[in-house]
Amino acid sequence: MPHAAPVWKAKIAAVSQALLIPALFIALWSTASAQAWLDPKLIPSPWNVLASALHTLAQADFWQGLAASVSRNLIGYALGASLGVAFGVALGTSKWVNWFFAPGFNILRQISLFAWLPLISTFFGYGNGAKILFITFSVFYPVALHSLEGVSSISAKYREVGQVYQFPKAYAYRKLILPAAGPQIFVGLQLGLIFAWLATVGSEFLLANYGAGLGNLVIRGREQFNVPLIILGMLAIGCVGVLLNAGLARIERHLLRWQRAGSGGKP
Repeated sequence: MPHAAPVWKAKIAAVSQALLIPALFIALWSTASAQAWLDPKLIPSPWNVLASALHTLAQADFWQGLAASVSRNLIGYALGASLGVAFGVALGTSKWVNWFFAPGFNILRQISLFAWLPLISTFFGYGNGAKILFITFSVFYPVALHSLEGVSSISAKYREVGQVYQFPKAYAYRKLILPAAGPQIFVGLQLGLIFAWLATVGSEFLLANYGAGLGNLVIRGREQFNVPLIILGMLAIGCVGVLLNAGLARIERHLLRWQRAGSGGKP
């Protein structure tokens, strides 16, 4: 495998570049703490934060909160992404659906995401279901918009091929429409994943007294004036977001490569 070494070198270089700024920040933070430039009550040293983090990681409450956040995020994302792709494709392929739903959809998507939360909590309470519904809303709009853009950008000649050969609708969607719109749909899915995680943490912030989650962990740290707990919660939120996006990127590469192989490199 002659290309294995360059690939690994490129990966090591990318990881080193990504860790450069955090390493410099920790070094500066350590120096400032050692020189007593910072009030330890407000900003403890990195080593105190690490010790507190290890203590928190040994407790079941942290992992229960992490599992609760990730599970409601994935459920809300799956619902919002599925509905968003179906709705966006329908808007782009059906004149009747576009005529009936597009005006209302364009109006509703102008409403700020967090403006929905008071209405959702009023009708659905403050439990896990309300948070999942809020996440679903946050994912639906970007996925639907990019799915619509992907379908609308398909060249007319591909549509004409389906009409000339009188492809069944299911076959046309599977072999023409979805493969051609796939890259743009995945852009929406990536944005939707980011929005879903923001909505997950945001709903836990705003409904902090109900249920478990990483957002509740940060709120608890603020109430207890426990800065290490706040920092641990922030780092956990960031790491989960990175892992979720990396997982979706791998799925995207696999699916789009499969589509190109199955269609000879053409939509």
